[in-house]
Amino acid sequence: MNVDELYQRGFEARCNGQYRQAREFLQEVLAANPAHTDAQWQIGLIQGFEGDFDGSLATLQAIVDKNPGHQSARYDLAMTMMMLGMTDEACAEFKELLRQNPAHEKAKQQIVFCP
Repeated sequence: MNVDELYQRGFEARCNGQYRQAREFLQEVLAANPAHTDAQWQIGLIQGFEGDFDGSLATLQAIVDKNPGHQSARYDLAMTMMMLGMTDEACAEFKELLRQNPAHEKAKQQIVFCP
């Protein structure tokens, strides 16, 4: 399987709640291409779904720090922050996302919860 196929399998497994299997596929992707940002992003999501919120925040923040234009990672970082009560930080991320992409529908929906 090539990297794209491995990523797709990992993505689908994550969407189906098969986190262990998803992580295995995504780690294969990262073994082949350590800079594969979307695989890192998916692992960050899995961390949160499995209850490792500190790990999820760290992973998503690292992605956004290295790739400020990765809108999906930035949105998920903001949502994780919001769920953990980090409202000011989350709102800053939503605002930055809307600065980058004023048409981002999900961010427009969430920004209404910001002061």
